[in-house]
Amino acid sequence: MKLAIVGAGIGGLAAAVEIRTRLGDAVEVMVLERAERLEEAGAALQLSPNATRVLFGVGLGEALQAIGSAPERIEIRAAAGARLLYTNPLGEAAVRRWGGPYLHVHRADLHAALLNRLIELGGEVRTGAALGAVSQDAAGVTLLLEDGSMVAADAVVGADGLRSTVRQALFGPDKPRFSGQIAWRALVPAERLPEGLKLSPTVWTGLGRHFVHYPVRRGTQINLIAVVDGAEPGEESWRAKGDRAVLAAAFAGWPSPIPELIQAADDAWRWPIYDRPPLPRWSVGRITLLGDAAHPMPPYMAQGAAQAIEDAAALAARLAEGGAIEHAFRRYEADRLARTARVQAASRRNASLFHLPGLLSRPMFAAAGRLGLANLDWLYGGGPA
Repeated sequence: MKLAIVGAGIGGLAAAVEIRTRLGDAVEVMVLERAERLEEAGAALQLSPNATRVLFGVGLGEALQAIGSAPERIEIRAAAGARLLYTNPLGEAAVRRWGGPYLHVHRADLHAALLNRLIELGGEVRTGAALGAVSQDAAGVTLLLEDGSMVAADAVVGADGLRSTVRQALFGPDKPRFSGQIAWRALVPAERLPEGLKLSPTVWTGLGRHFVHYPVRRGTQINLIAVVDGAEPGEESWRAKGDRAVLAAAFAGWPSPIPELIQAADDAWRWPIYDRPPLPRWSVGRITLLGDAAHPMPPYMAQGAAQAIEDAAALAARLAEGGAIEHAFRRYEADRLARTARVQAASRRNASLFHLPGLLSRPMFAAAGRLGLANLDWLYGGGPA
């Protein structure tokens, strides 16, 4: 079988690695990437145990241990008074309970690890291959690229992100909804920060905004994500440079280390958060979707990459069962629709919860604290077996 995957981001490469691992030479995998060069933009991300279990299972354990930082805990604090609202133990507790570590990684490092593993497994990535149109019949799928060339495949997986060409070909143009929130991203060299500054992974909550920071690359860099309620969305992109002075003004008066982190950042990237309702289906015939193309994740549970990685494992498992491709795709989406919709809904709830003043959010965090790690069993302990 010849399978084309559109998009060489985290989800597309994870799917290619999973399929080559499970099916070997029974499937020829080609990943088509619009960009001329393979480089993953962005800053850092969080890989929860539901994702690391999958990646360890395809031979990436050593690579992840080399590039990842495993936090002992994550705290949630109210900006007013720096009051501790909730703490979630991780480290060895996460491995014991959920079977995999919780890791902070730089997105580019994860992308490189996946690409290297795919090459080891004999997968192929074709760059400069921007998809123009896709069509299918009973015999297969034809992809027309923007340069005029064509690619024939038995099946196609659209892993081409928020503004997916494949999704539009299947279901028509969508109408993304602005969430009312603007996110800012930055990476800060730790050497620029004052010595002794407390930098443990923390979510700071406050009225109409929240701020997240955690270390990556063995503590040499600090990733920050700041989210504010805003009425002027701008273009749907997380690669647009913003004004660091605007970010600093939004968090003026917030406790240390927030002012120090903003001051030490070279650039701040502005990311209007758009949302899309869950699709009722992802597959039509020999074509299906994966990752953000299927279920864009608001960032408030740090599950965008993790859910794409889960998709990859579930898709490969269904393809490995054999039978008609169309049936495998329908079983795959049935496996994933309810879970990804639940994660999307939980992320939206966090978007509201993190923007309440501490006095209002404290009872909800206290209730979650009483449940302990069991509060996250459905998420970190769930996903593909």
